[in-house]
Amino acid sequence: MARFQQNNLGSVVLDHQPTTGAGNFKLWSTCRRKIINTIKCGGGGFRHRPTAQSPAPEKLNSRSDVPQKKKSEKLSELLRMSELLEQEEEEVNKKVEMLEELKRVVKRLQYDDVLGGAKEVRRLAKEDSGARCTLALLGAIPPLVAVLDSGDVDSQIAGLYALLNLGIGNDTNKAAIVKAGAVHKMLDLIKCDQDDGEPNHDVCAGVIANFLGLSALDSNKPIIGSSGAIKFLVIFLVKMFKNSVNGEVNSQVIQDCLRALYNLSLLASNVSPMIEIDDFVPFLLATLGDMEVSDRILSILSNVVSTSEGRKAVSGVRDSFQILVDVLSWSDSPNCQEQATYILMVMAHKSYRDRVIMIESGVTSSLLELTLLGSTLAQKRASRLLEILSVDKGKQVCETFVGSTGANVSAPQCRSIDSRSLKSTDPAKDSEDDRIMSDESKAVKHLVQQSLHSNMRRIAKRANLPQDFVPSEHFRSLTSMSTSKSLPF
Repeated sequence: MARFQQNNLGSVVLDHQPTTGAGNFKLWSTCRRKIINTIKCGGGGFRHRPTAQSPAPEKLNSRSDVPQKKKSEKLSELLRMSELLEQEEEEVNKKVEMLEELKRVVKRLQYDDVLGGAKEVRRLAKEDSGARCTLALLGAIPPLVAVLDSGDVDSQIAGLYALLNLGIGNDTNKAAIVKAGAVHKMLDLIKCDQDDGEPNHDVCAGVIANFLGLSALDSNKPIIGSSGAIKFLVIFLVKMFKNSVNGEVNSQVIQDCLRALYNLSLLASNVSPMIEIDDFVPFLLATLGDMEVSDRILSILSNVVSTSEGRKAVSGVRDSFQILVDVLSWSDSPNCQEQATYILMVMAHKSYRDRVIMIESGVTSSLLELTLLGSTLAQKRASRLLEILSVDKGKQVCETFVGSTGANVSAPQCRSIDSRSLKSTDPAKDSEDDRIMSDESKAVKHLVQQSLHSNMRRIAKRANLPQDFVPSEHFRSLTSMSTSKSLPF
């Protein structure tokens, strides 16, 4: 024990050679034990013994304390390093144990117990992103896809949700699942249930959840869209809404179905299969009154109207524009107002016929109200839509004015025009024509301004604005009937 008390830190040599594996931790464990023994034996405190060659402790100056402090600091640093190494060793041991567990699960999935293995994969991949990557690398995806062919419903459901969890936040796994043929096997699974009678609701819910997750990857959208999954999603969605009348409804499944259709509709080639299904677009418009799903439905319609076939399908539904105009008054749902305005703006920009129907549906007053009380994006879109509609409204007022003036304005004669015919031969007649056209333009502008100001005063009264309220400049610019055809999105 006396030798330990006289021990010095200089006797502990840490020759840290680069090692790998368990040898590294064994070396540092030995060093840690030596350090701890040194502290226990008194190596942390240096005892000075006076000798003939060395002065007594009381004769030492203050500089003699400096080496002692440096030794204490080095010892503390070594202790901290030992604690860090111990923590790292524990983490590595945990990772090794987890890897061994994942290997056992995959082996169990491939050979021993398919149902138990699928349940374990579902549990391990639910919240651990590292486990998802490791399980996929160990080969868990192919046997899980093969589980869908089994005749056991419990195994099928466990396999579906195991695949779902493996694809959460992992695009590589999503692509691998589709590449393994999971989409067609899922659809075959639904068809087999339909042949036997009513399909299993839990199986359908698992398939829809997988379609939602897999369709989030752009490379999977064309594969899922061409597989027939869109038809299944639409039919199941309509069926779920019909069952909701009797109180039998699962809101989570409906939301998953709508979100999956939205993901697929982002690809233009998937819009055609949607609108080819009978009564799909009328169903979407008729369901807009349900506030829980209106946001999702409008998102799908926003993608549908991006194609010419989709716009034709929407405009062909009876009272479709009136339904969309009614959405503009949903002040408690600004997102729905923004999306409805976007749909109307796209259709008005592309079709003169649709613009005429919108004006007849009374969209102008709703848009003016939206420019005052809507969100920033809704105000911008409503103002742009008013500019587009004001051109056609000015044309209608012009035609009314021309009909009332009768013989004052006559149609030009059809004849060839040369350079000489461009010059006037009767200055008095030219002056009269200019006066008539000037009066006509003034009348059109006056009627449009009167209509806009009347609607704005009514809206200002509803919004409790002061009586001396003066419209801002972007409202006044609407009366200029801009002929701009550009449509910013």
